[in-house]
Amino acid sequence: MIGLNTAAVYVLQTLGSLYLLIVLMRFVLQLVRANFYNPLCQFIVKATQPLLKPLRRIIPSLFGLDMSSLVLAILVQLALMALTLLLTYGTTGNFVQLLVWAIIGVTALFLKIFFFALIISVILSWVAPGSHNPGAELVNQICEPALAPFRRLLPNLGGLDISPILAFMVLKLLDMLVINNLAAMTGMPEILRLLI
Repeated sequence: MIGLNTAAVYVLQTLGSLYLLIVLMRFVLQLVRANFYNPLCQFIVKATQPLLKPLRRIIPSLFGLDMSSLVLAILVQLALMALTLLLTYGTTGNFVQLLVWAIIGVTALFLKIFFFALIISVILSWVAPGSHNPGAELVNQICEPALAPFRRLLPNLGGLDISPILAFMVLKLLDMLVINNLAAMTGMPEILRLLI
């Protein structure tokens, strides 16, 4: 029985985390004003549309952003955490605490999206500079808003762009000092920390 529960948690966390990533990507695409004609963006839109359509009727936009995708990401994370706790401990725990953990989890994933997009961007700049592949185009559109503040702060170093290094450091520090401390302060169980 324990083996079945462990397997169920593994499948749930893998599939749930994948869908959560797609939902949060929908919000990120709006935030960075990505090209929605990109085939990858089209896939994300189609994968999230069935659940977002009813939410849009009750959740208003804010600052020109469709907040329903962010709310859906929090709801998916909350459901994922509740089911993980139920399968592991036989209880879902306190709803308010679960909601706080879900918000922490979504924030952590939000930072990770930018972190890994930066890694991919740096690799692509070495192996395929100027690539017009839909994936490369999307990665660059995600990275530009994250790098712009650092580029404004740093002096021109003759074609050498060290802004990704600073961006990596800031994102990692936010993860270590903010996300990890919030998870610890709110008593997030270890099994749920695997989701963030």
